[in-house]
Amino acid sequence: MELTVYLAGQIHDNWRSELKNKAQKMELPIHFVGPMENHDRSDNIGEEIKGEQPNAIFKDEAASEINNLRTQVLLNKSDVVIALFGENYKQWNSAMDAGTAIALQKPLILIRPESLHHPLKEIANKAQVVVETEEQALKALSYIFETN
Repeated sequence: MELTVYLAGQIHDNWRSELKNKAQKMELPIHFVGPMENHDRSDNIGEEIKGEQPNAIFKDEAASEINNLRTQVLLNKSDVVIALFGENYKQWNSAMDAGTAIALQKPLILIRPESLHHPLKEIANKAQVVVETEEQALKALSYIFETN
């Protein structure tokens, strides 16, 4: 058995690469998917597909259409969603993806520091697992594969 895990969260650092490397070291049979991590490509994909837009608002709208298509397809194909909330960035996409996972009844693992307990209490209440570190999230996933 292999799981497909959607990694929701900010794209401004390499947390996904670190998590994937840790999963590989743990020999977990997991295929990871997620949002476009190339920020410029994500911002420009709408114009690449639909052509130049008249202003920045329309450019953002065109890009969000394509990015939302990607997210919906990949979330639907995922077995589990991990949503990371950190201290350094506003987490609009993480919240949207976590809410979508809940609506789709996808199992959700929420990673958040203790300092974000209060603002994320409703999402945490709907998640299957709430942890503070990527390692804890991977340990929760590894438990799925235990046979004894």
